[in-house]
Amino acid sequence: MSYQHAIDILTSQGRFYISLGLERVQEIIGVLNEQRCRAGMPDLLSQLKFIHVAGTNGKGSVCAMLSAILTKNSTVGRAFQPDDKKLKVGLFTSPHVFEYTERIKINDVEIDKTIFAQKIIKITELAQKHNIYLTEFEILTVVAFEYFAENNVDVVILETGLGGRLDSTNVIEGNICSIITHIDFDHTERLGDTIEKIAFEKAGIVKKNCPVVISENSAGFEIIKKIAEEKNSPVVLPLPPRERTEVRGFNVAEDCVCHSFNNKLDDKEFTLQGTYQSQNLALVLKAVEILNQKGFNISQENIEQGLKNVKHPCRFEFFEDENILVDGAHNPNGTKVLKESLDIYFPNQRVNFIFGCLKNKNYPEMMKNLFTSKDDIYFFHFDSPNACSYEELAEACEFISKPFSEYKKDKSILTVICGSFYMINEVSRFVKIFSRD
Repeated sequence: MSYQHAIDILTSQGRFYISLGLERVQEIIGVLNEQRCRAGMPDLLSQLKFIHVAGTNGKGSVCAMLSAILTKNSTVGRAFQPDDKKLKVGLFTSPHVFEYTERIKINDVEIDKTIFAQKIIKITELAQKHNIYLTEFEILTVVAFEYFAENNVDVVILETGLGGRLDSTNVIEGNICSIITHIDFDHTERLGDTIEKIAFEKAGIVKKNCPVVISENSAGFEIIKKIAEEKNSPVVLPLPPRERTEVRGFNVAEDCVCHSFNNKLDDKEFTLQGTYQSQNLALVLKAVEILNQKGFNISQENIEQGLKNVKHPCRFEFFEDENILVDGAHNPNGTKVLKESLDIYFPNQRVNFIFGCLKNKNYPEMMKNLFTSKDDIYFFHFDSPNACSYEELAEACEFISKPFSEYKKDKSILTVICGSFYMINEVSRFVKIFSRD
């Protein structure tokens, strides 16, 4: 039951694809619940409490901030446990950068590789026995649910994989709250080719009588509001930036944007960079208010310490010694806000771009958002059957480009690696900027 054997199962031909729908996950959870019932245990999902997060961009940052804040929390309210104890926070996110275990954490600690392997093999063998064909993401979702239940976590921060309504994470029947981040065009072949259609899919995570946190200026807001009203679910709005001058002790005026890497909130360090993080932070702070209303005891100190220590690799992550910045911008909106942040943090600088992309993305628009005539552009053809070749990217780019093989590190010039999470691990073997304990 080696970790590599489990990875081989996950990445075997036929599993790494998208097949939206809840039926398969519901079936395998039903099988697990039969086993749990015989053992005198409660149903798998009934003992878990969720914060469910959907959106086009910003989901991962919101999840990372919430996890960091809640992990710093020392107690949980009487609504959940009568005695004071450390709060256990489950976190399920995607994609990973280096290891699959990054996707499943408790209190920011990755699932052990041996436990991960055992659970992957258990779920796949159980599904095979009952003729349930699960995709990679569905297997991971069920593994996360079982791992969190076995460890009696107090709350699960649950990120959708794609969309919301038919995403496998949406088998949950209720939540503490839903959070919907920025909505834009991505995966249009599956979610629809209009903002209204995409918003409808994202709003699928809204549960009856459970609040949903969303910005009023978010694209698709009216669609989500209508669905929430139909489900008697309160729509909770964070304060807009122009009014948000003091929130729980934090001075977050000017959208939390500073023109340096010493981005601060009321002189408290805020480690996540990028102009877009202010919008994500507003959603997080409002969700924290809801959690406190539900019985959690999250202090201002918890928030400060969480935001000071939050880690979210490859989201506008700058390696100063190497003068390299890594960002997982993988759709047009992502590249647009990346460019906005670069213009603020690194104004008028020449950039070496290392860019790679999947074929199903709107890469002509992504490149149009990013590149200028003064930049040096290197295209990276990473190891994926759906990755764009150098020739495909070069043909769609209006500027002169080169294959990655011609790139030479020059610390005097800012290098930006972006375009796809799937390529970052592969690129890092050459530029050597990451280290894993």
